[in-house]
Amino acid sequence: MTIARVVVGITGATGAVYAVRLLERLRAAGRETHLVVSPAGVLNAHHELGLNRSALEALADVAYAPGDVGAAIASGSFATDAMVVVPCSMKTLAAVALGLSDNLLARAADVTLKERRRLVLMVRETPFNLAHLRNMTAVTEMGGVIFPPLPAFYHRPQSIDDLVNDTVERVLSMLGVSGAAPKSWQGL
Repeated sequence: MTIARVVVGITGATGAVYAVRLLERLRAAGRETHLVVSPAGVLNAHHELGLNRSALEALADVAYAPGDVGAAIASGSFATDAMVVVPCSMKTLAAVALGLSDNLLARAADVTLKERRRLVLMVRETPFNLAHLRNMTAVTEMGGVIFPPLPAFYHRPQSIDDLVNDTVERVLSMLGVSGAAPKSWQGL
C-alpha cells in the first residue's frame, strides 16, 4: 500500500512536536498533506513551540479552518489514504467515538472511518478515566488505531528528538509510508 494523501489533525493536547515532525516527514516522503488545527491546537503549539496558525499551516500542502465543514476532506468522495490526529485530545477522541461531526476535524475523522481508511489517534492524557478507555474501545471497534505516543527506550535514545523521531517513524510505518525507519527490537 502506498500512501499518497494524508489528513493531519492537531488538537489541544500536549505534544505539538509530534505533529510538526509528522508533517515534516510526510513532506520529505513526498506525501500530500491536508491539515486541520483546532483553536486549542494552535494555542498549545504556540505555548510549546512558539508556532502560530500560519506557521503550522505552512507545513502542509493544504490547510482548512476547523469550521469549514464544506471542505474537500469532509466528504468520502475526496480520496485520502489515512488520517492522523496528533496530538489527539480527549474531547476529540470523544467526538470521534460518538460520531459528533460538529467541526471539520471530527467530520474528517468520521469520514475516514466510514470509508474504511486508516485513522490513527495519538491520544494524550494520563491517567485515563473510564470514559477515555470506553471511547478508545469504541474507536478501535470502528477500525481506528489508538496510538499514545509512548516512547521506546530499548534503542537508548540520547535526546527528546530521538524519542519524537522514533515515535513518528513508527506512525509512518503503520501508515505504510515507504522510507519509514522506526528503530526495531533486535533481540537480546
